[in-house]
Amino acid sequence: MNHRLHKKLDGLIQSLVDHKLIFGTVLRIESGDNRLSWTGSAGDMTPDSPFFIASATKLYITDSILKLRELKKLQLTDKISRYMDIELISGIHRHQGTDYSFDLTIEQLMAHTSGLPDYFQQKRASGKSLEAEIVAGQDQAWSLDKVIEDAKQMNPHFPPGTKGKALYSDTNYQLLGKIVENITNTSLEDAFKLFIYEPLALSETYLYTNNHGQTPKTLYYKRTPLHIPQAMASFGPDGGIVSTAEELMRFLRAFFEGRLFPGEYVNELYVWNKIFFPLQYGIGVAKFQLPRVFSPFKPLPELIGHSGLSGAFAYYCPEKDLYLSGTVNQISRPSTSYKLMLRVLNVM
Repeated sequence: MNHRLHKKLDGLIQSLVDHKLIFGTVLRIESGDNRLSWTGSAGDMTPDSPFFIASATKLYITDSILKLRELKKLQLTDKISRYMDIELISGIHRHQGTDYSFDLTIEQLMAHTSGLPDYFQQKRASGKSLEAEIVAGQDQAWSLDKVIEDAKQMNPHFPPGTKGKALYSDTNYQLLGKIVENITNTSLEDAFKLFIYEPLALSETYLYTNNHGQTPKTLYYKRTPLHIPQAMASFGPDGGIVSTAEELMRFLRAFFEGRLFPGEYVNELYVWNKIFFPLQYGIGVAKFQLPRVFSPFKPLPELIGHSGLSGAFAYYCPEKDLYLSGTVNQISRPSTSYKLMLRVLNVM
């Protein structure tokens, strides 16, 4: 990498840290041809800082499901009732008088086309969402049983598989995590070790469990440090992984380069539905692309991968053959990580 580009990138992430909302950031960039590899950090983070990748964890679930598909342990079109306790999921999807609980498929959970309510962001009987309580600092733990109990008290949004309909729901990935555990007959962490950590020699990546030896970077909500170890240990399959920018990059590249499962599976994931502007969701992956109105003279490149509520990101830019991983470590401004990535692509 030439010195001028190195200086631009370094200045870019240094300028992002304002000590008002962004207190630390780390960014890693690699090119598909391996000619470029760069890591930078600023503020209270270093290149090796472990951080919560939050919903980027969903890519690891997608990977595990695809590996189980390769091993002929499942098909994406399988009903989830084949792999889960019938009593547990009974009544989880009742929409306008019809019970669709046993029609749900693995693919619908992966693609957020199940119509299931989101246990995390939707309001519960208390009138508040779990998300609102967590960002207010009300740390608490929950189990899959509690997730399903809460989801059953909420209204599903549409029948599963309704054409053109998708709704982002963490409930989907809680269920997928349990399916991985049931099929492998082991814990989710041990499944991740088998399918991902060990093949890629990831020694700094793990599902957070609130052990005293685990010290990921503290998250921020606006100016407030969030100490929510019980919550972080409860997210599990929908957002509980801790990693570093380098190890997140190692996984990201292996995922899109088809080194953990058959490469032809990747293009099959690109069946896009709108979830919330400007994100679309495929089968276990997200796509970010701003419309032409934001850049009338030059279309902005698309990014495929995943981000997290923590400000973490793991994306591939096919147009430039570039991979980006890292975090801005701030919950209150989800757009910040995307602005950073677009600024990076603009100088490349």
